[in-house]
Amino acid sequence: MSTDFLTWFIPWALLLLLAFAILRSALRIVPQQRSWVVERLGRFHRVLAPGLNILVPFVDRVAYRFDLREVPSEVPAQVCISLDNTTLTVDGFLYLQITDAVKAAYGSSNPMNAAMQLAQTSMRSEIGKLHLDQALSSRQMLNTAVAAAVEEAAVNWGIKVLRYEIKDITPPQEILRAMELQITAEREKRAIIFKSEGQRQQQINTSEGQRQQEINIADGRKQAEILRAEGEAKAIGLVASATADAIRAIATAAVVDGGVEALQMQLAKDFIDKWGNLAKQSTTMIIPADLGNIGALIGTALQIVRRSSITPPDGPAYPNGSMPSAG
Repeated sequence: MSTDFLTWFIPWALLLLLAFAILRSALRIVPQQRSWVVERLGRFHRVLAPGLNILVPFVDRVAYRFDLREVPSEVPAQVCISLDNTTLTVDGFLYLQITDAVKAAYGSSNPMNAAMQLAQTSMRSEIGKLHLDQALSSRQMLNTAVAAAVEEAAVNWGIKVLRYEIKDITPPQEILRAMELQITAEREKRAIIFKSEGQRQQQINTSEGQRQQEINIADGRKQAEILRAEGEAKAIGLVASATADAIRAIATAAVVDGGVEALQMQLAKDFIDKWGNLAKQSTTMIIPADLGNIGALIGTALQIVRRSSITPPDGPAYPNGSMPSAG
């Protein structure tokens, strides 16, 4: 019985295996963002879309499988020579995306490697057009130039170049040391310039402050002199006014009865006091020839007082306009 079972089972098992193999070769499930190229009897037939696809067993075969997502590819480091004959080591990343599976399959044997090789040669060419300082400061320009050069050639390979990014640009150690010395010198130069500018501004501010101070002092002195002059003028005016009032009072008192005698007595007293003080203050004196005739001096003073006396509004104070004589 076991022999009959094996005789029955083996053919059916082989038939099931054959059917599974045929079914497996006929049915293909393509993942999303994938593209498979199918050849029929060695020739291009079609490109399978994502999802379930049916092939003719033993006639169709999947020849190429491509990933349609963005693929970052590292570009190996390479030595480039700048326009001033300085060697630079440059590496970066190239971001590619397959947009045409047929061109990618039949346009190049290895489109990704071809794109990276072209990126390297383009980078060497672009670095050779620039001096060292320009190459170090023009990364964006180099990225754009390399991406454009690769994009132009990659159209025939079914590849789209999204962007190129430089990872490192490394000059030789001697150039790095020279650049560090240059940067140090530039910073010291800027520091000296800033210091001198600060000192210059400080001196300007100090001189401006001193100038303003002198102006303020001069204005203060001017105002003080003006106020002092005004005060002295007012004082002189007040003294003059008081003197005039005193003279008018003396003149008024001189025209009354007994006024001349009182004035004569006061003049004599003032003369004697002043003469005594003069003798005390100085050892050298000039003495008038008629010093002994004090009465004559006082009489002369009284005559001046009589002439300058104020006449009353109603007429002369004495009959016929005459004044009494001074003794």
